[in-house]
Amino acid sequence: MGKAEVKNKIPHEKTADDSLSAIASKYLSFIKKERRLSKYTFRNYNHAIGEFSKWLKINSPELKFEEIERTTARSYLIESQAKLAKTTLRNHFSALRGLFHFAQERGSCTNNPFANLSLPKLQRKLPKFLSEKQTKALLLDNQHNPNDNTKTDFISERNQLITSILYSSGLRVSELVAINYADINYDNSTLRVRGKGGKERIVPIGRRVMKQITLFWEKFLAEKPNSSAVITSKSGNRLSIRSIQFILKKRLREVNLPEDISPHKLRHSFATHLLDRGADLRAVQELLGHSSLSTTQIYTHVSIARLKEAHKMAHPRS
Repeated sequence: MGKAEVKNKIPHEKTADDSLSAIASKYLSFIKKERRLSKYTFRNYNHAIGEFSKWLKINSPELKFEEIERTTARSYLIESQAKLAKTTLRNHFSALRGLFHFAQERGSCTNNPFANLSLPKLQRKLPKFLSEKQTKALLLDNQHNPNDNTKTDFISERNQLITSILYSSGLRVSELVAINYADINYDNSTLRVRGKGGKERIVPIGRRVMKQITLFWEKFLAEKPNSSAVITSKSGNRLSIRSIQFILKKRLREVNLPEDISPHKLRHSFATHLLDRGADLRAVQELLGHSSLSTTQIYTHVSIARLKEAHKMAHPRS
């Protein structure tokens, strides 16, 4: 190519998609490495930004990233409402709001068109949970005496330990599978838990469950280092979230309880039972690792709903 041709070559104009792609790549790397959000959140944010990018290509291909305004965000919202469920819609727009906030902080744009958009309100469903009687049936182990050290059924004892820890601590399944023996404080009967965004909290699990953990370790894992996972396969590999879900479903079937009770519903049961017995809402918030009290307040609605039902059933003038 001659010099004249080089001089006359038209420079590539940065399009909305080019700019969005570059900033999105940095943002997704940031939420993965710096904020340490879960792989599921990363996947959902990546998908949400990708869908917005496709929409821009079709509707405003000449628009630069820094030129995207509130009218564009509103247009995308209007079209998205016809395609997405309300929960998915809110998650998508949370990802886009975060993307533009990230870009603002780094000087790639001057405004956040997705900030304070009025999104359709969700009809908040009360979380499903087990009654205390059902929970007792789930946790009751008829197969062996926990004080009998001659019993060496690794699978049955591990599965019992899984349900005991989930209910006694209110952990997310992702938190349970990440726990190592080094995270246990045997003196205080507590766990050090890494929750969403890598935030740490201390969670009590009670002396009864602590005894289960200790006996399980003495029987099967005494030769393992302190850095070993608490919940493993028989070969010593850390269990996956899906494996925990399968184990709980099998246990529910064994004790004739509804199989649609997920591990997360044991977390709901934990919170609901605490509040039913007079626990402070702020304390429950801290135990669950919720960043916002409003997230925890759903459990107060559960308790109130149960009180109203009891009143309706028992009061002569209800």
